[in-house]
Amino acid sequence: MNHFEKGRKVVGKVSVDRAFFDFVEEELLPAIEFDPDRFWSGFEALIDELTPVNRQLLHTRDLMQQRIDDWHGSQLDEAFDHTEYVQFLKSIGYLLEPGEPFRITTDNVDPEIAEIAGPQLVVPVSNARFALNAANARWGSLYDALYGTDVISEENGQERGGAYNPKRGAAVIRYAQDFLDRAIPLDGASHADVSAYKVADGVITAVVNDAVVGLQEPAAFRGHAHDGDAVSYLFSHNGLHIEIRSDPTHAIGKDATANVADVILESAITTIQDCEDSVAAVDAEDKVVVYRNWLGLMQGRLEATFAKGGGDLTRRLNPDREYTGVDGERVVLTGRSLLLVRNVGHLMTSDVILDKDRKKVFEGILDAVVTTACALTNRKLTDALPNSRYGSIYIVKPKMHGPDEVKFTDTLFTRVEQLFDLEPNTLKVGVMDEERRTTINLAECIRAVKDRLVFINTGFLDRTGDEIHTSMHAGAMKPKEAIKHEPWISAYEDWNVDVGIQCGLPGRAQIGKGMWPKPDEMKQMMDTKQAHPEAGANCAWVPSPTAATLHVMHYHFVNVQARQYELASRSIASLDDILTPPLFDPSILDAKAVQDELDNNAQGILGYVVRWIDQGIGCSKVPDINHVGLMEDRATLRISSQHMANWLTQGVTNKKQVRETFRRMAAIVDDQNAGDPAYRRMSDDFGASIAFKAACDLVFKGCEQPNGYTEPLLHDYRKRLKASRSG
Repeated sequence: MNHFEKGRKVVGKVSVDRAFFDFVEEELLPAIEFDPDRFWSGFEALIDELTPVNRQLLHTRDLMQQRIDDWHGSQLDEAFDHTEYVQFLKSIGYLLEPGEPFRITTDNVDPEIAEIAGPQLVVPVSNARFALNAANARWGSLYDALYGTDVISEENGQERGGAYNPKRGAAVIRYAQDFLDRAIPLDGASHADVSAYKVADGVITAVVNDAVVGLQEPAAFRGHAHDGDAVSYLFSHNGLHIEIRSDPTHAIGKDATANVADVILESAITTIQDCEDSVAAVDAEDKVVVYRNWLGLMQGRLEATFAKGGGDLTRRLNPDREYTGVDGERVVLTGRSLLLVRNVGHLMTSDVILDKDRKKVFEGILDAVVTTACALTNRKLTDALPNSRYGSIYIVKPKMHGPDEVKFTDTLFTRVEQLFDLEPNTLKVGVMDEERRTTINLAECIRAVKDRLVFINTGFLDRTGDEIHTSMHAGAMKPKEAIKHEPWISAYEDWNVDVGIQCGLPGRAQIGKGMWPKPDEMKQMMDTKQAHPEAGANCAWVPSPTAATLHVMHYHFVNVQARQYELASRSIASLDDILTPPLFDPSILDAKAVQDELDNNAQGILGYVVRWIDQGIGCSKVPDINHVGLMEDRATLRISSQHMANWLTQGVTNKKQVRETFRRMAAIVDDQNAGDPAYRRMSDDFGASIAFKAACDLVFKGCEQPNGYTEPLLHDYRKRLKASRSG
């Protein structure tokens, strides 16, 4: 029988937060036409079955970490013996013997994941405007991306800002024409010399100096579309679409070669709508916002209204794009990025639901059930192409430690499928290779979900945070910048690709690379990030739709499928390198070098935490100590806090120095945020600043945090702040 319990609803034997209960009963279940009694009873049974398994897995984590800590403690007077260390890891089941070779069997995978290589966005689904921007970033204006960023130099009169600058515009057009010459070259001519494009009988030609030329690869032309005087010409290269838009009435097109008003690139092929590291969801109120936005995306109904240009602007999901194909038939392409949803990991619990013993349920179980239910509404979409042509639901699962935890996710997804009467393996899984025990046992992790795997990737920040925490008592870690150049990092990146290829991911699943962290440094991104597709990754994270439109050019220049074929024959990366902690002798650093490292870490921690705690912002562009804006989420926080905790543990610094550093850096962060009217200064009263206390605790209590994660402390302090405001 259902009844109330202090603002909650008791359903069966579980206690449900009323706000969440109302969302489920009034919005979610009616949208999927699912019986409430069956939902709640099935959910309760799932919680009862899987909660003890989840707890045991976390207990195993703690036991392994304690044994590793004890082993390093017993070796303090001995030189680090790598062979002995590896044997020890095998003896405790941390490093497993590999099984027989296998290949994944995942089916019903959309081409955006299985076949097309391109940029991937990650966005906090808690922010409806950002979520919509990312979903709509499937197509982007190359002209806008170039004009508004530093890819185009501001020298020689090509400055940005103010009214339209024709010199800068001309430079943009030249850059775009050079790109077209590389991606869809004409036969014996340049796109810069075209006076007109023409289509006849499904064939496109270009007029160049009164001559008519075709494409070097005629099959690249896919179709065209008319909108008044404007004509859009659609091409395909390396599985990606390019649209040349000609419009003699357009402000740019009227004076441009062939009246080309813009070049539109298929950009963010996939987007991860994030419920995890980039959001600050600490209670039922926050989780309902997360789930409601994901539901709105899946229904195609999410909207966000905001002030812009002196008025209100409402953003919605883009419609599909239609063309006349070369055979005269209608061609429809989706106007939206294919959406995956990232659930939380196995660690955190939530009071959104309390189990029969009135203990918080594991948030990962909650996410799996609710995000799946939300995604089922996409199958009812009638006015646009669905997110998945196969009805597949794509869930990225982070922060898993080893094959047993990945197998638990497989079991969880199976139970959710059974709850909703879904075909086996409808729920596809992305395994984030960002924890050390997953890295070194990656093939066995993949084997555990071989029938539903669609994604693996590397993540330097979380992976380094776990590296530091796992080896906390092995010795002092090198400065953060030096860690980036250690052999284990390159071996880790190569290992992920090598194992993915060996396990048959090409053609079925994504192999991904990490985020470009500097959203204002697009030229630097263009100069360096082609390394990701060259490394064999068919997706890599970018921080904005603009970055996606720029980065996608790299996938036109590199055929990732061919590159993966080449890499399949190389020797697999060194596991010994991966298992070599980045230790050093701290006596080689002088006092200034130590202080500089502490300043850099403390400033970064404070800059991120103060927004997380005070404003509930889980991901944003945060100025670093040199005032360069960096995209920050909990992964960046984890590495910085664990690094400082390691130096404290190893005596490189002391608590007094760390406290003084935090105080000095708080004043700098306050000044950096002086223009934010919602910002609360920390340095005016350190004792009253909950955010300042949280930042300090992340370091001083860093060793005792499970696997070095920041979520437990962040959630606790955010709840304290919300309680203080409501009380």
